[in-house]
Amino acid sequence: MKNLIKLGFAALLSVNSLTAKAQNTNNGKDNSLLWEVSGNGLPKPSYITGTFHILCSKDFEIRPKVLKALESTESFIMEINYTDPAEMVSLQKMFQADSKISDQLSPEEAKELNTILANYGTDLKSVDSSSPQSLYALLSTKATPCPKTEVKLYEMELLQRAMKDKKSIKGLEKVEDQMKSINKAYDLKSTIAQLKMGREYQILFGQMIEAFKNENVQSLYRLFKVERFMNSQQEKAMLTDRNQNWVKIMPAMMKKESSLFAVGASHLMGKNGIIPLLQAKGYTVKPVSNL
Repeated sequence: MKNLIKLGFAALLSVNSLTAKAQNTNNGKDNSLLWEVSGNGLPKPSYITGTFHILCSKDFEIRPKVLKALESTESFIMEINYTDPAEMVSLQKMFQADSKISDQLSPEEAKELNTILANYGTDLKSVDSSSPQSLYALLSTKATPCPKTEVKLYEMELLQRAMKDKKSIKGLEKVEDQMKSINKAYDLKSTIAQLKMGREYQILFGQMIEAFKNENVQSLYRLFKVERFMNSQQEKAMLTDRNQNWVKIMPAMMKKESSLFAVGASHLMGKNGIIPLLQAKGYTVKPVSNL
């Protein structure tokens, strides 16, 4: 399990997913990170919980209602099934590059990147053989205000409980699918542009953590609408397309077994969020205050 600290983009999505453009669809009544899915022929309710992938231990808490939802369901479903050995092999490949980063930059650009990376405690030589997209992991690492020894991975904590209780474990997509989405959203130049905004990410990250702890979906919506963090093309690749793909397979999963889905919180909201997409399919999806 120690290698899971290197999830990279799973951790990154705690920055990008939570800050993407959600929509205020329920006048403040949807301030919950746990939702019940029922009706439309489901024999038992399933649940969806929005997550914050990486947190410091001082900020970390899994609410009792989420744990009860896990206990009451038969399967635990994450974005990716981290118990699948083949997926772990693919995850390692996410960090490998076909060509060196320095070979894709002019000498001036390479020098600038090296200066930027110094703010993240590394240099271009150390990361030159990494994939350009894997540099994004540095954003969440720097924005997390605690030592690595105090870092908690939200899904991993839930996963350990699910495995202990012998739940069925599944994923909504493959690592390969996620990598394709990332490649569509972020090239090397846009990655470097994001790294330049490290301090802005730190401030934003802190505000999001507080909103997440308060289950304040509306604050999460207001925190980030500035296109420099996630433009429409990136949002389509990282959120919209993936949400639509997930909602195609979720009905069969829920019909077979009652399930708890754990996904980055911003996948829930907006006109192309999981919640409205499931509602459009005829399911009753409602926020859970207590369970």
